[in-house]
Amino acid sequence: MGAHADRLDTEHHRIAHYLARLTPASEIPLRLTLWNGMQHDLGPQPTVTVKVLSPGALRFFVPPSLDNLAEGYVKGHFDVLGQAADIVEVAASLAQHGVPMRGRFGRLFSALRHDRGRDAHAIAHHYDVSNDFYRLWLGDDMVYSCAYFPTQTESLEAAQNAKLDHILGKLMLKPGERLLDIGCGWGALAIRAAQKYGARVIGVTLSKNQYTLACVRVAQAGLAGQVEIRLQDYRDIAAGDGQFDKITSIGMFEHVGLNHLTEYFTRINALLKDGGLVLNHGITSTDPGSGAAPLGAASFIEKYVFPNGELPHIGLALQDMQSARLEALDVECLRRHYARTLACWSDNYERQQEAIRALVSETTYRVWRIYLAGCAHAFTQNWVSLYQVLACKAGTRAELNPTPWSRAYMYG
Repeated sequence: MGAHADRLDTEHHRIAHYLARLTPASEIPLRLTLWNGMQHDLGPQPTVTVKVLSPGALRFFVPPSLDNLAEGYVKGHFDVLGQAADIVEVAASLAQHGVPMRGRFGRLFSALRHDRGRDAHAIAHHYDVSNDFYRLWLGDDMVYSCAYFPTQTESLEAAQNAKLDHILGKLMLKPGERLLDIGCGWGALAIRAAQKYGARVIGVTLSKNQYTLACVRVAQAGLAGQVEIRLQDYRDIAAGDGQFDKITSIGMFEHVGLNHLTEYFTRINALLKDGGLVLNHGITSTDPGSGAAPLGAASFIEKYVFPNGELPHIGLALQDMQSARLEALDVECLRRHYARTLACWSDNYERQQEAIRALVSETTYRVWRIYLAGCAHAFTQNWVSLYQVLACKAGTRAELNPTPWSRAYMYG
């Protein structure tokens, strides 16, 4: 009995010491329910309850960085009750009290190694969960990129169609023109470009799941003679394919790597006709030094969701685009639009959680639940952003830039 009592005293002392460390954060609406029945509220009217299942689980709160907290949840060391958005808000508040900020962001950029094998593996890791999984929260159109809410009142489906038209309108896509879609996803933009604008499209992806479904969707739309989907690296597009009138890259350059951006844009330049237009739509860091997201968020994403993903600051992207002899004609920030898009996806995910759990493992369910809500928070907090950059080949010849002298055509 004496030894057992001593262990209990030690355990209670450790818990009391830990809870004392959280006391300065007493306005956080969080309830901790411990394995021994103890309960502690860090603020009034808790919106989130964390059920800590064992003494060892406390290590994920020391420090309470976003990657530590997410790791503990994903691995089942504690359960969390509450809405995903509230959970992420509480986690971020804990992290802000317990994780030192070094400079602008929590850790500085460290270049990752990229090659074709690693890039293909990273794409498969992220996109080849299952098509049914993505459909449950993306919707039937399967558009997995930032939507566009020009009036703030659009449904997610309408905003995704508005995004596709916004992109293709900026490109002034015309019937009969050849469009290359780099990272074509499940084919939504390629199909829209062919159906509505009369373009001839080649879409390339490294995801087998995306390729298979995109081919089916193209055939179902009766566009097999107008749209070709390829399981191919954009760097392997052959000279025999010729050059393209227009090129889109939507949500793809995040996978390129900071040290390979000039190479990426140079390849796009080579594939683009003189007088053609390219639109690059991608997530960027808001840190001027292209640093990772703060408070440990980047570490979790790198480990579980986007291996080898790297986000440049928009300044670096524009610099490397210019180095590749592409001239930026229009730069539009859609950060607020992506925050709203991710909030819609997260809400869909919450509504579909029973169906999602029937499709994937509990770990995968938890990873994506936190990821979607966490990314919505990151865009809302301006930790990350998203830009569309319209460009043409750089040079002094007037015919290289086919756009009007006013950008009014983009919004007509």
